[in-house]
Amino acid sequence: MGRKQDATDLGHALHACRAAFVSVGLFSLFINLLMLVPAIYMLQVYDRVLVTMSGETLLMLTMVVVFLFLVMSLLELVRHRILVRMGNRFDLGLSGRLFQAMFGGSLLMGSRQSAQPLTDLSTLRQFLSGNGLLVFFDAPWVPIYLAVLFLFHPWLGLFATAAGMLLVVLTLIGEKITQPLLSDAAAEQIKANELVEANLRNAEAFHAMGMQAGIRARWLQRHQGYLGGQSLACDRGEALASSARVLRLLAQSLILGLGAWLVLRAELTAGMMIAGSIVMGRALAPIDRMIGSWRGFVSARGAYRRLEELLQRVPQEPERMALPRPRGELRLESVSACVPGGRQPVLHNVSFELAAGEHLGIIGPSAAGKSSLIRVMLGIWPVASGTVRLDGADIAAWKRDLLGPFIGYLPQDIELCDGTVAENIARFGKVDSQRVVAAARKAGVHEMILALPEGYDTVIASGSGLSGGQRQRIALARALYGDPVVVMLDEPNANLDDRGEQALSEAMQTLKREGVTLCVISHRISVLKDMDRLLLLRDGEVQRFGLREEVMAGLAIKPVPAASAEARPLAARAMGRPVGGGNEHCA
Repeated sequence: MGRKQDATDLGHALHACRAAFVSVGLFSLFINLLMLVPAIYMLQVYDRVLVTMSGETLLMLTMVVVFLFLVMSLLELVRHRILVRMGNRFDLGLSGRLFQAMFGGSLLMGSRQSAQPLTDLSTLRQFLSGNGLLVFFDAPWVPIYLAVLFLFHPWLGLFATAAGMLLVVLTLIGEKITQPLLSDAAAEQIKANELVEANLRNAEAFHAMGMQAGIRARWLQRHQGYLGGQSLACDRGEALASSARVLRLLAQSLILGLGAWLVLRAELTAGMMIAGSIVMGRALAPIDRMIGSWRGFVSARGAYRRLEELLQRVPQEPERMALPRPRGELRLESVSACVPGGRQPVLHNVSFELAAGEHLGIIGPSAAGKSSLIRVMLGIWPVASGTVRLDGADIAAWKRDLLGPFIGYLPQDIELCDGTVAENIARFGKVDSQRVVAAARKAGVHEMILALPEGYDTVIASGSGLSGGQRQRIALARALYGDPVVVMLDEPNANLDDRGEQALSEAMQTLKREGVTLCVISHRISVLKDMDRLLLLRDGEVQRFGLREEVMAGLAIKPVPAASAEARPLAARAMGRPVGGGNEHCA
């Protein structure tokens, strides 16, 4: 998708609200016309009622004014409701696309995407549905009010124009001195919030090691930077806003003095003098409100720019033709890849092929690129060069929503979402009880789930009390849910006890009987004993690939009892290395 198309995502959402904008503009037309009623009323009272001393005329004028004010109140109410519903429609029209972009951004950058874009969307919606937007509908009426003053007397028009220009200058000065401060403060706030989100995910470790004080100090430093910048911007903005309010009140008083001088010269009537003051107040009101709402406008503009940048960086996935149900054949053709957002390749010229139903064990030392390889094979990470093919088609050519049900993935870092056990296993689609139980049985976790307080209806949330092994086994059931033809397991036994490992072994044997293509990263021989092939990675390059027995023979590894195998990892013995730690254990 081209950049021009990407840049119109927000524009499309705004364009969908064009009817509401037209309606608000139409209502603003009548409201601003009715704003002239007080001036006309005062003009008639002073120049007609007081001259003729007619009580009937005064009563009639008053009744008409009361009726028109009621109409204006009704129009204001309707206009406000239109804005609120237009803001909701804008939010709903963009939120789905934004949600997809947030996920895509997380994959693209290789890191967790914060919820800041949703906050930005809320900021923009609140501005569009609030009084700040109305300034832009009322501002075009300023020249009309000034024209009315010129009709009363040229001096009144010139005086009001000069006062309005001075207010505009104050507005521009306010933009120049507050916009950089507010932008920097907003950036600091985002960084502070992201720091908090990242730290809360590791609260237990930080608390255990007494790191809370240091982490709090880092957050306070950013938070104080945000508060300082915002306070300085608010101080300067409020100083200008106060000056603008005083100037407007002073101008309304001085125009009365100017009008009185013109009345003394017999160039103006008393009614025009009072009406001129009212009209000038109305002419300056949008400018005064613009100054008052400038901070909200700057925040909305910053939110708009951040959203547009995200939507441009993560274009909407194009519509793809649905391909037939995959069989599970995988082929990598000279694949090289980098960590998303990075430049250093983690995979170099990787090529191999798996037939449908074959089981592959991926081994290698820490940081060899094993987890990266699985992410590339699943299309989670893009390739820098080469092609990953599923059933002969580029993995990127598959429509992800249609391919997902045929893929099972158990990542190294287990994440379960807030919801019931059944909803997590069903991948938050429609919960099919039979398929959920079937997946749980296949993963050997059915009895464990039944032992939970609410069984399959047990709610999983932060602090739910599930152990690492329980979460991993439920995540395995999620990977096996439905009818997957390709399953990827990254260190599937990292948190399992003997019973869990036995269930894992039985699940892999079931996948073998069903003809499911399986790739497993593990450092235990017991997990890899039934693999058809082994692939040895080192520094992102394929060192060995072939039948399991051939690769193990090439590594001079002899079959050993299970207890010994569990005691010492495979690749550590094969390469003569001690067992290391890290995110990717030596295989």
